Order: sequence, then structure tokens, then C-alpha cells
Amino acid sequence: MKIMILLAGLTLAWPALAQAPAPKPEAVKAAPETQPVKSAPKAAKVAKKKPSLSKRHQDARHCLQRTNNDAIIRCAEEYL
Repeated sequence: MKIMILLAGLTLAWPALAQAPAPKPEAVKAAPETQPVKSAPKAAKVAKKKPSLSKRHQDARHCLQRTNNDAIIRCAEEYL
């Protein structure tokens, strides 16, 4: 029984042990210097995005001040 548990544990741990080692910090630091400067126009395009008009990311806690559940639900539906 103990051997079966040991084999099951090794089977599950094998993919984690087989992963490639993490790159060295020196190689990570050198990589951004070798990239071309073409990324600057892409950053400008990202900055031109229009602000979101949806209320999805706004706070709807003020709806909890309503008197009954139906009013709370109607108020909160605007934020879904």
C-alpha cells in the first residue's frame, strides 16, 4: 500500500521536476537592450484608447441604501 502511494506521488510530481530551469537574471537584463525601438508607436496607440463607457468597473454600493430588494436589484443592474 505504501509503495502505491509513493508511486502515485512521484507520478504527480514528475511534470514539476521535468520543467526547464528558470533563465539567469543576466540573460533577462540583456534581452530588452537587443529589441528594436518599434515598440514606441505601439505604446502610443495603446494610450489613444477611448475610456470605457460602461459602469462595470464603478462602485455600486450606493444601491444598498434602497428600501427594498427590488429597488436594489434595479439599481445594481446598471452596473452589470
